[in-house]
Amino acid sequence: MTLIALGINHTTASLDIREKVAFSPSQLEQALRSAQASEQVEEIAILSTCNRTEVYCQGSLDHQALLQWLASEKQAHLEELAAVHYAHQDDDAARHMMTVASGLDSLVLGEPQILGQMKSCYAVAREAGTLGSVLHDAFQRVFSIAKKVRSETAIGENPVSVAYAAVSLAQQIFSDLKQDTALLIGAGETIELVARHLKNQGIKKLIVANRTLENARHLASELGADAILLADIPEHLPAADIVISSTASQLPLLGKGAVEAALKQRKHKPMFMVDIAVPRDIEPQVGDLSDVYLYTVDDLKEVIDENKKSREQAAEIAREIIEAGVERFVHDRRAQPSVELIKSLRLKTDVLRENELQKSLKLLESGVEPEAALKQLARNLTNKFLHEPSTALKRASAEGKNDVVQEIRDLFGLGDNNQDD
Repeated sequence: MTLIALGINHTTASLDIREKVAFSPSQLEQALRSAQASEQVEEIAILSTCNRTEVYCQGSLDHQALLQWLASEKQAHLEELAAVHYAHQDDDAARHMMTVASGLDSLVLGEPQILGQMKSCYAVAREAGTLGSVLHDAFQRVFSIAKKVRSETAIGENPVSVAYAAVSLAQQIFSDLKQDTALLIGAGETIELVARHLKNQGIKKLIVANRTLENARHLASELGADAILLADIPEHLPAADIVISSTASQLPLLGKGAVEAALKQRKHKPMFMVDIAVPRDIEPQVGDLSDVYLYTVDDLKEVIDENKKSREQAAEIAREIIEAGVERFVHDRRAQPSVELIKSLRLKTDVLRENELQKSLKLLESGVEPEAALKQLARNLTNKFLHEPSTALKRASAEGKNDVVQEIRDLFGLGDNNQDD
């Protein structure tokens, strides 16, 4: 059985392709069960974020078959995905998962959100019943290494996130945010981070729009913002100098026509928009409007790159921690087959011991002296335990299998009888 990590991310594929294979939360459970219906897939989990879609799988299939399943599931062209995907196997798969969870493979080096997203990926697969012992153990090791990286390196200091980059970009266009109004679409973790960054920069007014008004109100109440429904966006859009969107919608929420109407009411005062969502929340054609500055998650890369250098030293230490984690993972996987063998060996010796113990108890009941009964018990146990290994050793020696003879010497700590005096 093979452990595979397969996916596409911000370094291998454009946003156009990434949004084709993105899974919404509501799609994940069905997709996991669909994959496990295949006889070749024993265990599977799916990570889907704005920057990556990755499939972690244990089974008898190869990565080409897994890629074909992904293309079929998302109704994407196999050739298109084949050109931009990556795949890792066994210890390389574990290394990749640890690297991702530690934030070393993120658009923002060391960003902390990915670990929470990995934990969510694990939880969804467990809830769907598509996790087994292999992926469960792999995820637990991944989480442990990611936590170690966080606690023992400076990778998370001076945090820089996609949310931070979006606000930094807004500051470059609007030098003084204290005079501006921001409309935030969504109420998830990314939007919450955006809201807090904007609040720290003294934004004049915040409006939070969400499909569920209760969720919008929950976030708005913490930050002194207004809460509205998605359906109310056209009414409030003309007041928005800044629009930042991050939802799990499978279709655009904001079209060119709605933005054109808002610009007319604003008398063509510029609007700054950042669409962090994958698939996109804002129609790409909005970027064609002369008074709109529209950026996607890929456009934030330049802002983020400036902050990478300060984290590179910490990243090197993190990679050393990951390598040690991979070595331990490989060691434990190699040792796994011996666990069942040891159980069988213990069970067999337990049966032998119990049989001889019952014989000795009967001897004692018949009046045999305890010392004689104990001696017979010890002699019988030794003979029974060593009978099969002795027979195998004689056979190996007679057949010239010196490597087997040496292995038995090492196994029982007998040393080498051919040593010089």
